[in-house]
Amino acid sequence: MTVAPPAPTLDLSDLRAACTGTVAGPGDPRYDELRAPWNASVDQRPAAVVEPAGAQDVSRALLAARAAGLRVAVQGTGHAAQCLGDLSGTLLLRTSALTGVEIDPVARIARANAGALWQDVVPAAAAHGLAPLAGSSPDVGVVGYTLGGGIGYLARRHGLACNHVTAIELVTPDGAVRRADAEHETELFWALRGGSGQFGVVTAVEFRLEPVAELYAGAMFWPWEQSAEVLETWRALTADAPDGLTSMARLLQLPPFPEVPEPLRGRAWVNVQLAFLGDEPAGSQLVAGLRALRPTLDVVGPMPIEGLLRLHGDPEGPTPGLTDHALLDVLPGEALDALLSVAGPGTGSPLVNVELRHLGGALGRRTEDAGALATLDAAYALHTVGIPAGPEAAGAIMERSAALRAALAPYSSERRYLNFAGGPVASRDAFSPADEDRLSRLRAAADPDGLMHCGYRAA
Repeated sequence: MTVAPPAPTLDLSDLRAACTGTVAGPGDPRYDELRAPWNASVDQRPAAVVEPAGAQDVSRALLAARAAGLRVAVQGTGHAAQCLGDLSGTLLLRTSALTGVEIDPVARIARANAGALWQDVVPAAAAHGLAPLAGSSPDVGVVGYTLGGGIGYLARRHGLACNHVTAIELVTPDGAVRRADAEHETELFWALRGGSGQFGVVTAVEFRLEPVAELYAGAMFWPWEQSAEVLETWRALTADAPDGLTSMARLLQLPPFPEVPEPLRGRAWVNVQLAFLGDEPAGSQLVAGLRALRPTLDVVGPMPIEGLLRLHGDPEGPTPGLTDHALLDVLPGEALDALLSVAGPGTGSPLVNVELRHLGGALGRRTEDAGALATLDAAYALHTVGIPAGPEAAGAIMERSAALRAALAPYSSERRYLNFAGGPVASRDAFSPADEDRLSRLRAAADPDGLMHCGYRAA
């Protein structure tokens, strides 16, 4: 008879004594609070949770987990909690208490600690006429978003957020506190920029800010019965769009939640959002074709940079969600027809958001100093979201997402993008063969025992 090995055990009393921050196990007063991710559809139950107060707490937690035979997962907000899977044999490090943002307007550099959110960074930088390459949700963590790549409203002009990083502070799996930049720990610095959290626990990032003199941005909404003509007009706009224009088109079925603005609440729409780094006359000319379709709501115009923070309209605070994605090499009219046949008006689709983001521009150009994710080699990104009200709804969302990916498979890339993943991703699917080989060797050197529990598989 085979005897199962004993379950890993962690002496929480010793860890509490060693840490300045919070240590909570099942049954402790803050355990349920700290284990709960932003994505409320995920019920994660780690062996214990540590909310570190600084890098030394992180180091002690890593060493304690190793000694106890546990793995370590890192989470700032938990937007991507569905990627982690089972945490029963894992110590969860919640970095939310490591807040703080500093802006150096002369050097055009921001420093964000691991608990900082984009809503902490964007206004602070905007006060100096500067902008980070922020995401489309105000309460997404800066570190997790940036380590996974980072596609925001300025992406086609300035590229991936990870390649604007100038320094990273972290605690590696051996418990050492390190700083990686262009001159120190250079291989680690390369790997962390786009290679996500597989090399340790990042406690702070520093990154370049971009000056923004003029911004023409906003959103247009039409009844979703106009989806075909709006999507085709948007596709034509993207065919020869300047790099200064980043845009997306979305099919939205907005729930009757009080958080949704009243004119949009409880209705279905086709929506185009855009940000143009230029003046109003040039911006107006770019969107003239869309305006000719007479949107029901048109809030596109000159905008301060902090206006981009909530343009996407993402829910703030814990929300259940199931997501999926694909990267598309091309988007012919037939692809739009396929999309609408699966998720458009009259299909009974349970997806609340079906989004096409225009890529290209700087996202597709490799620079010499880029990190592990140097480019995103695709023309468009598909991203879907469903809100599961129960097991049956969750199944319907997953089935429809899979059907949509299948319908768009003839136009899709085999590559995956970590930040849009709706579940664990094989690392080889997210990187080129050469980059994955380099990452694999660095993983083996930095974490030979596989201490770090990440939202992707090494193979």
